[in-house]
Amino acid sequence: MPTPLATPRTTEETTTGDGDGLEARVIVYNCDCHTYQQVIDLFCRCIPGMTPTKAFELAYRIDHQGEAVVFNGETGEAEGIAAKLAGGGLRVSVQ
Repeated sequence: MPTPLATPRTTEETTTGDGDGLEARVIVYNCDCHTYQQVIDLFCRCIPGMTPTKAFELAYRIDHQGEAVVFNGETGEAEGIAAKLAGGGLRVSVQ
């Protein structure tokens, strides 16, 4: 069998990791026990880079669809954000 003329280029890198840097998402569920303003304030305080406009959009989605992903990032950071949001009384999960 002849050898190829060119070495194939790597088009995709895959890693398995050891727990650090793994991606996770924070999901907030509707609970009908907070005002929009309370949710917006919590999001802006607890989620890096959150703006009041984006926080309102997420609060609206949670209110009308029952849940929304409010953060995607490393597992450790997601767990920290979820803990802060839960501490504020929101129903959250990390997936």
